[in-house]
Amino acid sequence: MPVRVAIDVGGTFTDLCALNEATGEYAFVKDSTTPENYAAGVINVVRKSGIPGGEMNRFIGTGSTMVINALTERKGAKTILVTTKGFRDVLEIGRSNRTDIYNFRYEKPKPFVPRRFRYEVDERTSYKGEEMRPLIKDDVLKVAEACNRNKAEAIAIAFYNAYANPKHELECYEILKNKVKTPYISMSHELSREWREYERVNTTVLNAFVQPKVHQYLTTLELELRRLGAKIGAHVMQSNGGVATFEQGRKTPIYQVESGPIGGVIGAQAIGKAIGADVITLDVGGTTAKTSLIDSGRMKINTEYFIGRNQFFSGYPVKAPVVDIVEIGAGGGSIAWVDELGSLKVGPQSAGADPGPACQNKGGTDPTLTDAFVLTGVIDPNYFLGGEIKLRPELAEKAYREVGGKMHMKAIDAAIGAIEIATANMVNAIKLVSVRRGYDPRDFAMVAFGGGGPMFAVALAQELGIKKVVVPKVPGVFSAWGMLMTDLRHDYIRTKVVGLESSNLGELQGTLDEMKKEGTKQLESEGIKASEMRYEGFFDIRYLGQEHTIPTPVPMGVKSADSLALIRRRFHDLHFKAYTFNLNDPTEVVNIRVVAFGKVKKQPLRPSRAPRRARAKQSRMRSVYLDESGFKRVPVYSRDSIPVGAKIQGPAIIEEPTATTILKKGNLMTIDRYGNLVVEV
Repeated sequence: MPVRVAIDVGGTFTDLCALNEATGEYAFVKDSTTPENYAAGVINVVRKSGIPGGEMNRFIGTGSTMVINALTERKGAKTILVTTKGFRDVLEIGRSNRTDIYNFRYEKPKPFVPRRFRYEVDERTSYKGEEMRPLIKDDVLKVAEACNRNKAEAIAIAFYNAYANPKHELECYEILKNKVKTPYISMSHELSREWREYERVNTTVLNAFVQPKVHQYLTTLELELRRLGAKIGAHVMQSNGGVATFEQGRKTPIYQVESGPIGGVIGAQAIGKAIGADVITLDVGGTTAKTSLIDSGRMKINTEYFIGRNQFFSGYPVKAPVVDIVEIGAGGGSIAWVDELGSLKVGPQSAGADPGPACQNKGGTDPTLTDAFVLTGVIDPNYFLGGEIKLRPELAEKAYREVGGKMHMKAIDAAIGAIEIATANMVNAIKLVSVRRGYDPRDFAMVAFGGGGPMFAVALAQELGIKKVVVPKVPGVFSAWGMLMTDLRHDYIRTKVVGLESSNLGELQGTLDEMKKEGTKQLESEGIKASEMRYEGFFDIRYLGQEHTIPTPVPMGVKSADSLALIRRRFHDLHFKAYTFNLNDPTEVVNIRVVAFGKVKKQPLRPSRAPRRARAKQSRMRSVYLDESGFKRVPVYSRDSIPVGAKIQGPAIIEEPTATTILKKGNLMTIDRYGNLVVEV
């Protein structure tokens, strides 16, 4: 029996989605994440699914929050940096990008490699890639001795201008790999062929920092899957929206920095195409809330991502293609607390999988958003995960009683306040991917998923003026389903600063062809046929004298005069959308990008016909707090019992094992032909 399997390892739960290609049926499994050994949690859900390993013979994919968690918690390898003479302090100097310029207590980001573990070697390459000084071998040998003496667990090689010519990095690697005890060596040119010295060096350091941990996880998981009888190689989700082999994932773990949430964005993209709408995603899991925007069927990809950046902290830059996602600490396990001024806050601290929310009775005593929804009657304590986990409301009440006491209010009022604060935080996050990018949220539908997304969706849509909310099937494991809708993807970037003029089109075309050839070679090594390969080209363009660029889609053949006019028109349109003005100044290309896709067989969404009399049968009534009007008895429906075409008028609650959907007064919900809950707000 041909089966495709995808597994999403979150901070609280590990989700599995399996597709039987013969019958078209899906199977979904959810279990607690095992932070001490992520591979164990993955194997647990595979075994729980009951799928024999030998039947997982079409596709196995996995995504996780391992990389981002290791970086935010600074739990990684002891790393040594090898760099060009004179550039030892690049990590210390950083950028003058203080996000809180009037804060006299501001602290710069602390480098992941202390100064005593940063070593210089004599070499120099020009920005054109010309060798100015050869690499001094004796310097490299001294570094090798220092690595062994300091018991280095990982090494990062990042030379000045290596993006233009990696010759010296390769020479350094060849010397070190035979002299040092650690096998984990990262080179900057393998991760980014783009300029910006600080960002490129930091990316290399972070890759080295997490490489041993990710290597161990993927290797252990691969061995365990083999023991279960899996006969094909597994793939790992990349932050760019594609998947890569485990072999590639072990070399470039930094590309997995947002590996976990990307599956949900890809799934929402598929939903948006099916219903003919551009969408804003809302993914509320156990630890965080994530949001992204899909315009004209395309995900937004950034090539510079910041770890831990907020209004008070500059964060750590990563030069890697990452889907444009804004993430905040507002998940089901996010903890409500009172600050020193007596104000109620929610997150970013989370109870996670262990000890979990107070109501789960696993040792957690802090009040969380899950506890708040139990107290407000939204979550049925006897139906959490379909009744698999029994919740104790009295423990939730006790946790919020302590917080409420600090603010001189009842436990239920503190719980309601926590939900309202989390909602406000999510509104701000959605504005960051929409309004701040030049998009009006009212032009989009919202696709809500994750265990908590459908509980917040309607309130957020009302606040933002969004007219339609879509809750897909089995929203609690939707990110795992989304992984089954992705293709192999590799991004290639080259910095080449030239004027966007007809005289330079030949040079630009040559770089496009070179990168396409590189992508073809990579896809061939992964068993992809030429007929299943697809390429997209982009130029990062700016007006002469500007600092920032606009990623602009270009044809893979740019030599013709028509292509030049097309590229300029696209750039002007995109620039106006982002900044609301255009200039008559000359334009120039800064970076050239090629995206290579390898088509993976997917199961298309299958529409169903509605029966002649599609009516939803109410299962029971429950007292629920939905708005300032207070507790009201509202009808509760089981999602499985609602046929296609049925309509439900709010207020109401719709339950399913992995999520709960809230309908407020005035909302009209319909089950569309794909089985989605579509709420007219």
